[in-house]
Amino acid sequence: MMTNATTTHEAVTVASVFAAPVMLDKAATILKACNLIKQAAEGGAQLVVFPESFVPGFPIWTSYRKPVDNHEFFTRFALNSLAVPSPEIRQIAEAAAVNKIFVSLGFSEVSTVSAGCLWNSNILFGDDGSILNHHRKLVPTFYEKLVWASGDGAGLKVCNTRIGRIGSLICGENNNTLARFSLIAQGEQIHTASFPSVWPFRNPLGQQKAYDLREANRIRVSAHCLEGKVFSIVSSSYLDEASLTILADGDETAMALLMATPRASSFIVGPEGDVIAESSVEEETIIYGELDLIRAIELKQHHDLAGYYNRFDVFDFSVDRKRHQPMHDRTPSNSHDVDRNSDPLYDTFTDARGDLNGLP
Repeated sequence: MMTNATTTHEAVTVASVFAAPVMLDKAATILKACNLIKQAAEGGAQLVVFPESFVPGFPIWTSYRKPVDNHEFFTRFALNSLAVPSPEIRQIAEAAAVNKIFVSLGFSEVSTVSAGCLWNSNILFGDDGSILNHHRKLVPTFYEKLVWASGDGAGLKVCNTRIGRIGSLICGENNNTLARFSLIAQGEQIHTASFPSVWPFRNPLGQQKAYDLREANRIRVSAHCLEGKVFSIVSSSYLDEASLTILADGDETAMALLMATPRASSFIVGPEGDVIAESSVEEETIIYGELDLIRAIELKQHHDLAGYYNRFDVFDFSVDRKRHQPMHDRTPSNSHDVDRNSDPLYDTFTDARGDLNGLP
């Protein structure tokens, strides 16, 4: 075992999910996720990564339907989003603990104080079921703004675990230079990147070149690996017939657009931008890869953005990690009222290093 006080350099086996959610059904999707966690652990993985907004599915309809026609979709989506804490989050945590595997889950999160306030979120669960990190996407991309609110810097953290230092970004955040550098600067070794199944940016039915999410993901994630000397696990959703039927909602033009838009894949990338494993786009699967973390040491001798290959006397970078709240209580200090500056449910949930004590 090759370690120092803060970092392991052992090889680790990881898994990336390429699967469809049960669209707009959180209970069924959570059950599917738990089965996939078990399957990944039985396959020898120590970490399994799920796609963006796997629960309850990605709101692709915002790309091709008029906002005035989306109210029913939004209501269903909000009702099937997950609060933190919630029984559904507990189910995933218990699956991680039972199978002794780290889990990175993408999900739509609903505020505990507003049923219409949603975030595009990701939680990293420890192999003991603890919550290691809870990240909300900093900026919803393009038409995602019709569904999700902006997140904050509270989740821009790298978690030091027994299998390595793990950081996570969601979809377009993997284009955000400063978000990526914030993880590199914390010694990230293993990066998780979650994406949807398709990204209708241009209309291929109108003679335009379709946006190829698969190719775009390879470019941006390989760049992060090369710059940070990290390994990345990319997880994208599979677009199945059941999801297509719900998303098209009887609209033949919408169905044609979705069918014509290139599909994403799941893949694993090494610290030189090399693809270690990749799924097809044709069927659901879990892909596996071995990350030889010691490879990064030699590469950091070449370029090390968190070390010698930087000018910290020239550049000054900081991250505000405050969790946004709708209200800050300015009760006088001599009051006996409970301090409500933070969400008491979340505080209870993450107490004792993020264990499940107090979770309903």
